[in-house]
Amino acid sequence: MARARFLWTASILLLSGNADPLHAASRDRFFWLSQINRASAVMIVERGIVPKPLGARIFEAINRVDAAADAPGAVRSGDYLKVEQDLMAVGGPDISRLHSGRSRQDIGSTTQRLITRDDFLTAFEKLNGTRDALLALAAQAPNAIIPAYTWGVQAQPITLGHYLSGYAAAFGREANRMREAFARLNLSPLGAAALGTSSFAVDRPRLAELLGFDAPVENSYDANQISPIDGGAEIAGLATSGALTLGALIADVTAQYGQTEPWILLTEGEQTGVSSIMPQKRNPTGLVRLRAEASNLIGEAGTFSFIAHNVQPGMSDYKDFGNPKEYPNVILRDMAALFAHADAVVRTMRFRSDRALDEVNSDYSTTTELADTLQREADVPFRIGHHFASELVNYGRGHHLRPSAIPYPEAQRIYAEVAAASKVDAKLPLSEQQFRRSLTAENMVTASKGLGGPQPSEVARMLAEAKDRLAADRAWLDTTRAKLAAAAQRLDQAFMNLRD
Repeated sequence: MARARFLWTASILLLSGNADPLHAASRDRFFWLSQINRASAVMIVERGIVPKPLGARIFEAINRVDAAADAPGAVRSGDYLKVEQDLMAVGGPDISRLHSGRSRQDIGSTTQRLITRDDFLTAFEKLNGTRDALLALAAQAPNAIIPAYTWGVQAQPITLGHYLSGYAAAFGREANRMREAFARLNLSPLGAAALGTSSFAVDRPRLAELLGFDAPVENSYDANQISPIDGGAEIAGLATSGALTLGALIADVTAQYGQTEPWILLTEGEQTGVSSIMPQKRNPTGLVRLRAEASNLIGEAGTFSFIAHNVQPGMSDYKDFGNPKEYPNVILRDMAALFAHADAVVRTMRFRSDRALDEVNSDYSTTTELADTLQREADVPFRIGHHFASELVNYGRGHHLRPSAIPYPEAQRIYAEVAAASKVDAKLPLSEQQFRRSLTAENMVTASKGLGGPQPSEVARMLAEAKDRLAADRAWLDTTRAKLAAAAQRLDQAFMNLRD
């Protein structure tokens, strides 16, 4: 009855959204073995594989073994044969009929999926937390101008909202991939037996339903021997793509710490550190540790591929159930920890809009718009305008000038030289006002017209859509957990009916 009360409470908490009991109790391998036994007990009685009176004895044996395992300090075995011995010790040899049509192979595969399912949903939840943190940071100053870089060199001005909505889009794709992967993960191997089913009339769809799976893995050989390979590789791929995307963001922000005045940095506190000798230092320890965690996760993902490579199906290498290094689970748990840490780090980021704009204004990343303006407003071929802008940059940097400080007569002279070489009109076809406006970051950003650009209207649209996608993914997570909680409640009730 204690377990029944737990399942009921867990179901209500999940359905109400007030708590996540997925790790509130010991949902270990023993717990899931018991859930599998309960589901099997219900099914074999319903299908007439064992008589109802024996079902009642199985009910009593499972409850007694569970109660003993729930006692403080008790050993909770993850080995089915040990659990079966305990069941027979309290219920007699007839209790072993619970194992009709089963094998440790399909029990192990099913247990692995059930544990992985918990870890998967936790990782998805933590990914959503990182997405929320990025959108909250973007909302602080969505149209503030920042420099964007290619080849590590300032390239063009964009906005904070444009920049962060790009990462929001990437993590949105990660969430899409995870939702698609969950549909393949949430399939049941139970009833496949070792690999070829059995002569018992096992109802595999019913077993799947009782354990909250969407359906069985149809092919019984695939269920235990093949699907753990590509299923594990899919999880490894998800961890890799998520860590690589996060790593790009980490690298961008970490690079700011090489500047005297970064335009984005971490608020001093848990995610920063100091030097024992240099009083001026404020080290971005949170970023550095986050990068190391991402690297470790990618390493673990690669390790699974090596373990599963060139192994005959049926070997234990890629499905070493009970081993502390069960890589799909290790990967997912470290993935969850990575995104939980990322959430915390992003929420400490402090953006300095004045410093970001000054960084843009100190260089020549707006000269692309000068060439575009010449073509758009004066019909000057782009390559001529590009050549002029490039020579203008050489002059400005050679004289230690910012773009705004280049004398207009010098711009006219440089254009005339470029035009003469190209045999076109030598007069710069822009007034001084047009020339200076074309070199401002504000003009370049607001003049953007393309889909997905940094202009305020597009940034607002993309951020709104990113928020909607995040809300939909959070709703999916709530719905999925509620469905699993409801399935646990139905299993509990069906199992309780065996005692009658």
